[in-house]
Amino acid sequence: MAKRITRIAKLEFMAMQAKPGAELASLGINMPEFTKQFNDATKDRAGDVVPVVITAYDDKSFDYVLKTTPAAILLKRAAGIEKGASNAKTQTVATISADKVREIAEYKLVDLNANDVEAAMKIIAGTAKNMGIKITGMEETN
Repeated sequence: MAKRITRIAKLEFMAMQAKPGAELASLGINMPEFTKQFNDATKDRAGDVVPVVITAYDDKSFDYVLKTTPAAILLKRAAGIEKGASNAKTQTVATISADKVREIAEYKLVDLNANDVEAAMKIIAGTAKNMGIKITGMEETN
């Protein structure tokens, strides 16, 4: 008989820094086991925010899927800024090249709703525009 799913949760932790807490306790899973597995799986992504989708089962077991770092964090890192613009329509906080956008798009492609790198670049460019980051060397689309 198949295990019954009790909850699916989308959470974010810093790589190698997951620890038992309220958000994990509410799932009803084996927290020490999850944190050990998560921290081992994210050793190569130190310093990154790692989104994770956790499927909790009624017998306290779980499955999880690691996602790529959010685009906004990657864009801030590429632009060398702390935060995006408070008003992206009137304020430009940084400028990055289309090559950087392509690099981020290639990394994020597995988690984006895009069929190719060009479509992924448009998604990343939209995020950049909403953050007040200007992109050089890429045609503007509205």
